Amino acid sequence: HDFDEINYFKLDGKKYQWNSDQSGAVGDFELEASFQEFLKEIPFVHDVFKQAYSSSKTLKEAVRKYVHELFGEKGLLIVDGHDAGLKGLFKEVIKSDLIDHTPHKEAVLKTESLETLGYSAQIFPREINFFYLDQGLRERIEKHGDSYLVLNSDLKFSQDEILKLVEDHPERFSPNVVLRPLYQEMILPNLAYLGGPAEVVYWLQLKGVFDHFQTPFPVLLPRNFALILSKEILRKIEKLGWDENSIFMDKEVWKKDFVAKNALSDIQMKKEREQVALLFDIRGKEAESLEKSLKDSFEAAKVRSLKILDQMSDKLRKAEEKRHQIAFSRVDDIEDYLKPNGSPQERVVNMMQFYLADELLIDKLFENFDPMDFRMMVLKYED
Repeated sequence: HDFDEINYFKLDGKKYQWNSDQSGAVGDFELEASFQEFLKEIPFVHDVFKQAYSSSKTLKEAVRKYVHELFGEKGLLIVDGHDAGLKGLFKEVIKSDLIDHTPHKEAVLKTESLETLGYSAQIFPREINFFYLDQGLRERIEKHGDSYLVLNSDLKFSQDEILKLVEDHPERFSPNVVLRPLYQEMILPNLAYLGGPAEVVYWLQLKGVFDHFQTPFPVLLPRNFALILSKEILRKIEKLGWDENSIFMDKEVWKKDFVAKNALSDIQMKKEREQVALLFDIRGKEAESLEKSLKDSFEAAKVRSLKILDQMSDKLRKAEEKRHQIAFSRVDDIEDYLKPNGSPQERVVNMMQFYLADELLIDKLFENFDPMDFRMMVLKYED
């Protein structure tokens, strides 16, 4: 991961961020003084996370500890992708990428074929899809002429030197998003890969890469999507007379329909509009017999009059909306809960918000999730 992607979390609408000037592989970042100060700013976090971070020297060590604590009993296996033995399985791919740029060629071909089917590219392959990895350093490798350069460093290798480095230290080569899926599947082959919408597309871009290296390509399945409804939100949904399906409708359309159905008067002023239009049409025809141009004048006057009625209709609608402000506030609260700042709950709300309130959260999710059910799951706290 990029550090900027994972150095913060959001809880109850507030952002908590750890700032560090360390560089290199994020997992190797040391949990030094700045992190210990950060921990003091978040005393409310669950003990699972406190213990993991306070007893670890690096970020990856802490993550392994809390992931094991949360999911170890479920059989989750944690593998260190930087292990020299595992990277040794990837030597031929590393060499092919560095010398022949085969992964780039295969990925571009597949990407072009997907684009003809209407899929937008999610990843953009480079000629070399590896970072050079060492203590405090994780930078892209580029070929300039006959030399291989490590960006933002003084490191420079000839072809023979870099090939020898692959043989002696394959762990120093870190795949980017183009080759990480292939590395994963070479280490631990899967029958299926479950991912989000963008992930499924970019895996499809890599089908030719897998075929070239004779690695089985897993079945691609969308991951589960879920929405957790608290008791408070469920009460607001109930007061509006909604059900689970109602929360997915267009809220602005619902507001307009609600006002129209519950208005004290016809806010659209249908009868008045019909009467005004009829009056101008009749008088316009009569006037036409006196002078043809008068019909156009009456038609223009009708349009102006109808616009005035539209303006009055808007004022009536706004007045009715004020009368129904309590209901609309509930709708806004529900929408903000479902989509904080316009984004789906699962992409914004940290799991700790639910885990702090319910330590059985993960067990309950396991009970309800079905990897073969591709619908949005609505999970309710009704007790």
